[in-house]
Amino acid sequence: MPSPILDLEDLLKEAEVAHGHLCAGQILGVRMAMLGCQRLGVEDPRGRLSPKDRKRLVTFVEIDRCATDAIAVVTGCRLGKRALKFRDWGKMAATFVDLSSPLQTIGEATVYKAIRIAALESSKARARELYPHIENKNQQQMLAYRELPLTDLFSEEWVRVPLHPREMPGYKSQRIACALCGEGINYDRQIIREDQLLCHGCAYPADRYYQPLTPDELAEHLSATASPA
Repeated sequence: MPSPILDLEDLLKEAEVAHGHLCAGQILGVRMAMLGCQRLGVEDPRGRLSPKDRKRLVTFVEIDRCATDAIAVVTGCRLGKRALKFRDWGKMAATFVDLSSPLQTIGEATVYKAIRIAALESSKARARELYPHIENKNQQQMLAYRELPLTDLFSEEWVRVPLHPREMPGYKSQRIACALCGEGINYDRQIIREDQLLCHGCAYPADRYYQPLTPDELAEHLSATASPA
């Protein structure tokens, strides 16, 4: 049975405030997270009335879209709390890990029971069938995603997820300075290259998501932004 604490309409209002607007992806994310909590028996993931459920979840999300904000609202999992993990797979899917259900230990990692829930592509067609007179796809889907049965919206798969201690919320480690750039490295993310402890950016400069401006580019930038005398 759905948790009385996790009320769809209340959560949609919270998701709208957190995200800035309500859209079809938000509704899908709220219902996905509610289903994940229901399957794991987590009635109060944010621990508002039931402290035993607080900090019980770690959630992996596979897309950086509206649904992810909604999932964070329902579960209470946040990136800054290390309870929300992002995997850039471009899929409208999430895996809800129950930290109260360890299955086994492999090396330093603990394997936990989890459920992975993915949005069905066919849900868009179902929305068109329900509301063919509405031309705006977002409005069409917003109405349908509130009403469609869960089996029309999502696929479910029970899975196991290994988590190393360094991936856990609350994990603390020594802060190490990169031998090249001097910036601090947390959570054992340092890389040993030629007997030096390096950050990822210095160890693999070609793989950085940023690249420093060349001297010519920097000079042009400084010239363009300089205040007039």
